[in-house]
Amino acid sequence: MTAEGPLIAALKAAARWDHAPFYTPGHRRGVGLPAALKPLLGAAAAYDFPELPTIGNLAAEEGAICDSAPIAAAQTLAAQTFGAERTWFLVNGSSGGLLAAILATCGEGGKIILPRNVHSSIINGLILAGAWPVFIHPAYGAEQDLAYGMTAAAVAEALATHPDVRAVLVVYPTYHGICTDLAAIAEVVHGHGIPLLVDEAHGPHFAFHPDLPPSALSLGADLVVQSTHKVLGALSQAAMLHGQGDRLHWPRLAQCIAMVQSTSPNSLLLASLDGARQQMATAGRELMAQTLALAQWARQELAQIPHVTLLETPSTPQSGFRYFDPTRLTVLVAGLGRDGFDLDEELMARGVMAELPLERHLMFIVTLGSCQQDLDRLVAVFRVLSQETTGPLPTLPPQALPPLPPLLLSPRAATFAPRRAVPLDAAVGEASGALICAYPPGIPVFMPGEMITEEAIAYLQTLKRLGAQLLGLSDPTLATLSVIDQLSRLPH
Repeated sequence: MTAEGPLIAALKAAARWDHAPFYTPGHRRGVGLPAALKPLLGAAAAYDFPELPTIGNLAAEEGAICDSAPIAAAQTLAAQTFGAERTWFLVNGSSGGLLAAILATCGEGGKIILPRNVHSSIINGLILAGAWPVFIHPAYGAEQDLAYGMTAAAVAEALATHPDVRAVLVVYPTYHGICTDLAAIAEVVHGHGIPLLVDEAHGPHFAFHPDLPPSALSLGADLVVQSTHKVLGALSQAAMLHGQGDRLHWPRLAQCIAMVQSTSPNSLLLASLDGARQQMATAGRELMAQTLALAQWARQELAQIPHVTLLETPSTPQSGFRYFDPTRLTVLVAGLGRDGFDLDEELMARGVMAELPLERHLMFIVTLGSCQQDLDRLVAVFRVLSQETTGPLPTLPPQALPPLPPLLLSPRAATFAPRRAVPLDAAVGEASGALICAYPPGIPVFMPGEMITEEAIAYLQTLKRLGAQLLGLSDPTLATLSVIDQLSRLPH
């Protein structure tokens, strides 16, 4: 093994090879790049190779290439570094890994348990697979207006009601760094003999420092998808899928990964995964210690600013909130008297960019690439905003979520079905034609294909009256709703 990783070494060797290239890509190692693009890519274009024999084939099925091929060797080293038995490199982000996970475990008509507030790529996976979701409401922190994780008790109840479920998917951590009790969920899921899939897109750094939450693999997950690019050193789009145990059919998963990946994966994306792995294998704990120290400094400084409140680990145990990632700085903005979107524009005007603005929150990510100067600017801006505060935002009283509505059509059938708009009072009993979500709490009220109920309509009307943000409405006035047309004639 070289100090720079097998795939990076292979690309460098290919670049040194004196030869006449008659293969893709057409720019021929940067020579044919558009003039406007050359300053952006620089020397990197010289390493943009296809899957040459000396590099390996990402799409090859298990066993089709020897373990010494650079791509295979890089994936093997990644598995060792992140604590998996096997690892696949992904070039279209965690989205591709989640699509493959659902395709491989559910299939046509299969059921999967998952939280209500999943990423859109997971819904797309349900559509592609023809799977049926069994949704669970995540726990909710009313004080912070944030969704937590789903609980082991809720998973056990869903499994008792749906014993034919083929897999359970958990989001760990949430976008805001909240982690549920995954070990307890794993015990419940494995007690039913089915695999536990984990969307750990925002947690690839967990394995590298004891002050971070435990990694999903260490807590018993069978399949874990991580966005290596989100908080580690890989390029955007670069991600990994890790697996362990014998509850999944790994050749089928490899086939499904190949179905959703490009057959021309960018070598620079793959090399960035190899480099990020090498970086964490050799200096991961040190880098995470530095990152945690920066985040802790910023947290302490922000906490001293009047009207600024941060999301913290609860002082007493909370359902769905077992661990917290301290590298996520979530500012609860109500005390500053302006909503998160307004404050986000103000921050950008002052040279600070948040990761995620929402009505009641602003979230900032501290990573191994963060520096003290950037955090100084963040703290300084909030000191100014605090001085400009004229009073807190009105508090939105928490509303009990309506019961989960029955699913009248599979997500696939609902996606491709015709739609029509109907008056609100005529929508009850129809199948929703849209995904409608309210912030707060950030949990969908309707998924496409779910039955519209009186309780859910009343919930939407209440939230609209209180000033919550409603996303997915075709009619912002809420006078009409989009429903599936000719529901009785459609295959269910």
